[in-house]
Amino acid sequence: MPDLSRRVLCLALLVAALAALLLRLPIRSHLLKPRAAMDPDSEVEFELQGVMRMYKSGRVERFDGTETVPPSPDGDPANGVTSKDVVLDPAAGVSARLYLPPGVEPGKRLPVVVFFHGGAFMVHTAASPLYHIYAASLAAAVPALVVSVDYRLAPEHRLPAAYDDAFAALKAVVAACRADGAEAEPWLAAHGDASRVVLAGDSAGANMAHNAAIRLRKEPIDGYGDTVSGIVLLHPYFWGKEPLGAEPTDPGYRAIFDPTWEFICGGKFGLDHPYINPMAAPEEWRQLGCRRVLVTTAEQCWFVERARAYAEEIKKCGWDGELEFYETKGEEHVFFLPKHGSDNAVKELAVVADFVRRC
Repeated sequence: MPDLSRRVLCLALLVAALAALLLRLPIRSHLLKPRAAMDPDSEVEFELQGVMRMYKSGRVERFDGTETVPPSPDGDPANGVTSKDVVLDPAAGVSARLYLPPGVEPGKRLPVVVFFHGGAFMVHTAASPLYHIYAASLAAAVPALVVSVDYRLAPEHRLPAAYDDAFAALKAVVAACRADGAEAEPWLAAHGDASRVVLAGDSAGANMAHNAAIRLRKEPIDGYGDTVSGIVLLHPYFWGKEPLGAEPTDPGYRAIFDPTWEFICGGKFGLDHPYINPMAAPEEWRQLGCRRVLVTTAEQCWFVERARAYAEEIKKCGWDGELEFYETKGEEHVFFLPKHGSDNAVKELAVVADFVRRC
């Protein structure tokens, strides 16, 4: 009997110990309630690998184009180009980095390149090292005044925000080149030639340059008109619903680019909207507001077929300006930025500089 009592006592103590342990478990334990929903600040809504990621909470992480460099007010050691950051349009909140080549005599007027950086409409700024180097190199090579524009980025500001900023920048530059008041931007007022304005950009920036020229024909600038001297489309970012030429037809490949455009514009504009596919609207394309177009691309560029088709089809649509096309063999999309000192990059820069000089 005593043995039985001891066993009962031990069992009771064990039960009591287990009860005490369970009472100390946190109430959130998966043993006591269903698993909570995934945190929206860690659940990914969209990701372009190596570029940016957006979470369902709206938080954005950028992995590319985040590094910046200051302007060179005392002259770039590589080429003597001076640069500074300015606000072009306070009302619109549009700013830019200006580049002035060395040795410009007082009163001398220079062509003005209004440049829009690339980055899929989502990354980079005018202060990104790659674009700072390119803009300064272009200013020295022409020589020209280069206005490298900062514009609002997606997804915080979906398209058409960038297009609006591009057009606001163009209007501000034209006004500054024609101004002589105390409030005028001094470099543009003293040296900018409003009759020789060139819109330029790479990748998404080339898309912006094209669309700014389209808009200019629809919305002429008072006292200036509806035409710039030229546009430079460097490896332009254009796309479309259907594959073009030798463009890959693999659904997995196209699934990279199709959703990206939808994300950038928030689903407002389809894959065959003229913003992204000029060939879908030839009647609008023929109204391109410029006299000359330079299109450059590279053999291994993601959008090489679109650039080739742009150059081939622009004449067929009825546009009556002067076209120049330049393709670099064996290179990839915007290779001239990371390989800015290479032979091929130097050759392409020379093509661009020569084009701007003739505008």
